Amino acid sequence: MFRNIPTITKNLLIVNFLTFVATWILQQRGINLANIGGLHFFMASDFHLFQFVTYMFLHANFTHIFFNMFALWMFGCVVENVWGPKKFLFYYISCGIGAGLMQELVQLFDFYFRITAQEPSVSFSELFVIGQQLSQQLNGWTTIGASGATYAVLLAFGMIFPNERIFIFPLPIPIKAKWFVCGYAAIELFSAIGSSGDGVAHMAHLGGMLFGFLMIRYWNKHPDSSYNRSGGQEFFDRLKNNFERRRGTGSHMHAEQGGADDLRDDMNYNARKKQNQEEIDAILDKIRKSGYDSLTKEEKQKLFEASRNA
Repeated sequence: MFRNIPTITKNLLIVNFLTFVATWILQQRGINLANIGGLHFFMASDFHLFQFVTYMFLHANFTHIFFNMFALWMFGCVVENVWGPKKFLFYYISCGIGAGLMQELVQLFDFYFRITAQEPSVSFSELFVIGQQLSQQLNGWTTIGASGATYAVLLAFGMIFPNERIFIFPLPIPIKAKWFVCGYAAIELFSAIGSSGDGVAHMAHLGGMLFGFLMIRYWNKHPDSSYNRSGGQEFFDRLKNNFERRRGTGSHMHAEQGGADDLRDDMNYNARKKQNQEEIDAILDKIRKSGYDSLTKEEKQKLFEASRNA
């Protein structure tokens, strides 16, 4: 099964788990990798720009990494197959950085409110001077985890296949992807508003989804952009090759059975298969010319069903 996972999703899973193991081993030797690669508040003395990337490969415990990687595997495989590896990697990393930026903004306002609660006369410009003085103490504000990026992948799945039904424990019935995404976003929003000090970066999760939403909307409005035009090309070419390979061997498999009824069944079967192949070819040609987002709802559904049977 692991061999069927697309390249980028597979490598992201491997890197995250290897980093988690390395974090545990180094921690036994007194080295805290989260302090080095975790995203610090930008006023802290240990803040570095590279942490906007490294923080999303670090996790606090097994539960943290398990649920993030499970979501990445569950939805990332589908999204990467549709978009292709380059576009998917760009989206994943960009949304992870966007989630980090959102977290930094939230921490800035949190810091401001904490200071003004003690000294109401402090202006916003003076905040940076105070932050410089407290830079060592601010190192405690550190964010780690791939949640912002994985939430963005979840959003992408919901926007690509909004009406695809998925089973989510403990719900007894399947739910459409678009409502699942909206529900998750609502939970995170209410958690961000209602919870305090729970150690979860809820706004970073929403930040990843927000950046993902804006990016997908931009791609939808600019179908000729390089990422959108090439997105999923390898997947669709591979899909077409699978259909052509099956079409070339199907007639031989049925022709050997003999008999008038078998021959008639073969002719009907091959006619239906030819018609279906022509429809798939037309959809693939449309993608090459205008991009995936130019497809109608029916064409996307037909392509999705065909990919599952390929």
